[in-house]
Order: sequence, then C-alpha cells, then structure tokens
Amino acid sequence: MFAVITHNKMSLGLVGLGFVAAIAFTGVALMQRDLDPSLQPVMAKGAVELPDGATILVQQHEVTVAEWNACTADNGCSLTLRVRSGMDPAITPATGLSYVDVQEYIAWINARTGQDYRLPTADEWSLMAAPVLPEEPDPIFTDPSLTWASTYLTNGTTPRALKTQGSFSISPEGIADLDGSVWEWTSDCYGDSVTTDRCPAFYVGGEHVAAMSYLIRDPARGGCAVGSPPAHLGLRLVTDDRL
Repeated sequence: MFAVITHNKMSLGLVGLGFVAAIAFTGVALMQRDLDPSLQPVMAKGAVELPDGATILVQQHEVTVAEWNACTADNGCSLTLRVRSGMDPAITPATGLSYVDVQEYIAWINARTGQDYRLPTADEWSLMAAPVLPEEPDPIFTDPSLTWASTYLTNGTTPRALKTQGSFSISPEGIADLDGSVWEWTSDCYGDSVTTDRCPAFYVGGEHVAAMSYLIRDPARGGCAVGSPPAHLGLRLVTDDRL
C-alpha cells in the first residue's frame, strides 16, 4: 500500500538543491579528517540476495540515538536527539529524522569510515523485510469504492510506541526490527521523471510503505493520504561493498 504526502513539487525541489549542495560541502570537509574504524556500523551476518544475483549487506539494527549524536558531536549532523527518561540511547533507534537529516549522517559516516554506506531502495527494503512482515489482510469490504475503508481498518497492527532495538522480529539474514514501529527512509523518490535533488518526497519502509516529504521529521504532523501515518522516521544503512 502506498500513502502519499502532497506538497508543491517546484518549491520543495528548489529547496532540495540547497540541501544537496550543503551536504556535498560538509562531505568534502569531513574527508579531510582521519578515518575512525570504530564508527563502522554493525552489519547483519547474512547478505541479502537481490533478484539480479547481487548481494547487499544490511545494518543489523537501525541507527541509534547514541550513533546519531556521535555525528552531531563531530559536527557532521545538525540535529541533537534525546531519549525519554529510562531509555538507553545506545539501544534506542534514532527517530524524528527527515530525509535531509539522514543525508547528513550518511555523508558523515562514509567520510569518517572510508566506506560507502547508503539507504536501501524501496525494492531492496521490501525484499529484506518480506520474511518478517505480516501478509496483507483480506479486505473487509469487497466494493471497490470502499477500498479506502478496508485499508484504514486493516492497517496499524504494529505497536506505535518507540521500543529499544531487538524488540521485534529478526530476519533469516539476522536483520532486526524491520517489522517494528520505526519506518525507515529509502533512496527512492516518489514521482516520475524527478531527479533526486529535486524530489519532493521519498518512500519509507515499515508495516506499510508510505511516501513522505523529505522535510518531514514527525509523520503525525505531516499526515498520510491513505491509512495510518508512520509512527516514527529513522534509518538503516546498507552497502554493496564486502566489508
């Protein structure tokens, strides 16, 4: 199922040019720093095989608050995250992140580790999550005009409260929490014939696939055109390299 946030594509596209340029500048500055192998994320032990026979390595858990704030402390990210009382930032997923925020983190982690991490595509995310996501329920109403009602009433089986890593399922490759309450940004643009630097919205993967404006940090405020909005926005890295 696809849920879409609608905005003026032209105005968002022009803003997008600015954030791409800013992230590129930051990346160049960070490349002058020494590499720090200790910052490399922990990847799942098993590689995900794609339909064309290629494989990708996937981060075992979503990026945590502690990992995110290491980027902020190193002047790679502009946003500082906090956790609720009683939650450990080392095992709490980093959420409240826009696509712009996420690109800052990716530029930083690549510059500081010398690796080539990226977001998964929407197809890659769906493939690696398929073993742990529930099958789509049968529609409640068979009348095509009531498709929206079936979608609304059958969505939302995943708890929406933010939980620490390891609270949900583990895929056969060892990837945790793909069926959790955090929707993860992908690199795929929502919109035909739109380049990434002018893209107004990107797909996010979770219990259902949605498309969110790249500026949105809180999906509840951004809203969704179909079904329930994602609970939280975070990220998980993948790489085509053999580490």
